[in-house]
Amino acid sequence: MNSPEPVRAELATFLALVVFMLISLGLGFVANWVGRSRTGFLKSYFLGNRSLGAFAVALTAAVMSGGTFMGFPSLVYKYGWVVGLWICSYMVVPVTVLGVLGKRIGQLARRTGAITLPDFFRERFESPMLGLITSVLVLFFLTTNLVAQFKAGGVILKLTLPQSIQRAVGAEAPAGSGADRMAAISKAESDGEPPKPAATAAAKSNNFSDRAYVLGLVFFAVTVIIYTTYGGFLAAIWTDVFQSLVMAVGVMILFPLAYLAAGGIGEGTAAGIAQTRDPSFAFGPGATRAFHPIGLAVSFFVMWAISAMGQPSTLVRLMAFRDTRTLRWSIIYLTLYNLVIYIPLIFIFICARKVLPNLTVSDEVMPRMVMTLANPYIAGLILAAPFGAVMSTVSGWLLIISSGLVRDIYQRFLRPQASEKEIERASYAGTVFVGVFVGILALNPPELLQLIVVFSSSGMAASFLAPAAYGAFWRRANGLGMIAAMVTGAGVTLALYAVGMVWSADGYDSGIGAGGKFAPVYLLGLDPCVWGISLSFLAGAVVSLMTNPPREALVQRMFEKDRPLHLHS
Repeated sequence: MNSPEPVRAELATFLALVVFMLISLGLGFVANWVGRSRTGFLKSYFLGNRSLGAFAVALTAAVMSGGTFMGFPSLVYKYGWVVGLWICSYMVVPVTVLGVLGKRIGQLARRTGAITLPDFFRERFESPMLGLITSVLVLFFLTTNLVAQFKAGGVILKLTLPQSIQRAVGAEAPAGSGADRMAAISKAESDGEPPKPAATAAAKSNNFSDRAYVLGLVFFAVTVIIYTTYGGFLAAIWTDVFQSLVMAVGVMILFPLAYLAAGGIGEGTAAGIAQTRDPSFAFGPGATRAFHPIGLAVSFFVMWAISAMGQPSTLVRLMAFRDTRTLRWSIIYLTLYNLVIYIPLIFIFICARKVLPNLTVSDEVMPRMVMTLANPYIAGLILAAPFGAVMSTVSGWLLIISSGLVRDIYQRFLRPQASEKEIERASYAGTVFVGVFVGILALNPPELLQLIVVFSSSGMAASFLAPAAYGAFWRRANGLGMIAAMVTGAGVTLALYAVGMVWSADGYDSGIGAGGKFAPVYLLGLDPCVWGISLSFLAGAVVSLMTNPPREALVQRMFEKDRPLHLHS
């Protein structure tokens, strides 16, 4: 079987993505104009005046990101049908994410006046230290995850840059460069010859020397930083909704194209078995290694269905919805939307094994499939799906990080008397600073972006889910208990990853999961998220019971008889 031909980007495909970026920029400017309201800059810029409707809540809680359209397809292509177990829990995410905590988080946010997640925890538990720890952990984990998102955006634009543009900046790969080495490795693998280690290392060298990637990364970073900085929360929401609709259209177009090109899902499965030389590609636990045994299947059900409730992006959205009727309808909308997105994605990238055999860089499978199967104009529309997922994720997370820097550090500790105009300027500067900083980090990201997504998602869930759940439903929970929960959850997750990375550097491989240098210790076959979340809940309960209870006045204010959420305050 021959190695895949290099993708030849067309100007029309690139221009279609440029139009998509311009529309996003336009939405950012309109959002800035609309968001100037009577409620003041902070609530408008970071929380959209708590005015989200059902459709906006559903599509912005859909947790689509670069992992959805780049990392997840990469794993399907690499390991086969077993990755369906990875994502099946997304079918219950609407109930867990919006149904369990949604109403109570919305109520508590209004009662505390919280605008950011550190605000929320600080006021709910009357603990400035808890707010500060929240700020630090949000900054760390979200910045890590943003590196993966920036990489995804850079890769998409790299593959769509026309050859004329690449030549103009000296980005076109010369003979004997990384592109040729990749092709040689793919051919060697398809012929059953293991590539030489030196060649493999050279081909997978850092992205900084790849000028096409750097140029694509710069285009992406400039666009998303501008519209997020200027438009704030409403820009992120409006572009989320627009981009989510484009994602659904892109997936529905790509599925029949992939199915017909492969000759059916069965042909794609057979091709995967032949290329990996492993029948487990068809049923599990993962081609060529025990990628997804029962322990990890359970772990990732917890990861997406349960831990999604503890993501800062989720909790901020729950602080911004309009009323309870909005929340109920958003659960229905999100359930239908996830069905439309995730099930076809599995089929598409099983078929990809037939259409694009033996890809060495599996993170590129989505854009390569699109550009191989569709005409240039349609390819641009379809590629707007992964590109939109990345942009919508980045815009929302940039604001969360920026709000932590400005609201929870600058205003609270450095300039408590700062005027609204000063806060406005600081917010703009903070968003730009974070975007540029992450863009620099993304010049040389890890190989599999989905591994970064899993790490940061695990860490955030282990840090924030227990304090959010206890804060919503347990009267006895106190600040010291929640500090213990947060530190324990984050510490356990980081420790298991740190030990795993040290062991892998010495050549240890547990034989499960994706492996590589960024692999954690799967204690008893379970992902670190299970241990982090479990021990976080335990530590929070034990320390809360061993220390003084919260003030009765605080408990009464937080747990007084529920009132309908019909106000926008």
